Amino acid sequence: MKTIGLIGGMSWESSLEYYRLINLGVKERLGGLHSAQTLMYSVDFAEIERLQHHGEWEHAAQHLAAAAQRLEQGGADFIVLCTNTMHKVAAEIQASTRLPLLHIADPTAQAIRAQGIKRVGLLGTRFTMEEAFYKERLQQPHGLEVIIPDAEARTTVHRIIYDELCLGEIRPASKVAYQAILQQLTQAGAEGVILGCTEITLLIQQAECAVSVFDTTRLHATAAVEMALRAG
Repeated sequence: MKTIGLIGGMSWESSLEYYRLINLGVKERLGGLHSAQTLMYSVDFAEIERLQHHGEWEHAAQHLAAAAQRLEQGGADFIVLCTNTMHKVAAEIQASTRLPLLHIADPTAQAIRAQGIKRVGLLGTRFTMEEAFYKERLQQPHGLEVIIPDAEARTTVHRIIYDELCLGEIRPASKVAYQAILQQLTQAGAEGVILGCTEITLLIQQAECAVSVFDTTRLHATAAVEMALRAG
């Protein structure tokens, strides 16, 4: 079994879910008392959030590159960045280490294509929804068409992530708001919707949705298990 190097803390609420899902996945695959071999470097999200909202992405990249290097020194075999938004600096992180980085958008896109979906909605932070780094990863290698909510809805999605979900607050009114935005996306032609922030899974589950939703946290964790157990 390979050792998974997790860069977490963005937020720790979703990092906890990564740890749970990865260990469940290994137990399901191997049975008995098996659990995952992992290392986690968890950052102080207050600092990362400040850098995000001040546009200091280079400094944020330096923080996460240092985390990747510590995981490499600790014996990790590959890197899992436990956040969608900070994949904006995935290239800088990858350049800082000899370890492969398992990009969150790739298993997500593969799951979408497996369902025969080509036009997909995207929810996430404002950075993930509005900037090119994430959408281009879905569009170019995977051939997906990506649509995002209108400006008012994007503001709502972003606010709920930072002001509630990252603080572990799950509010019924916010669930209703997200479900309305999911409906907006399906009316705009989305055949499925990406839950493109690792905290959204704390609020929205497939059983509550009329449209297929793609939980990036679960998909990324599953791909990490597969990579850890793959021979060679």
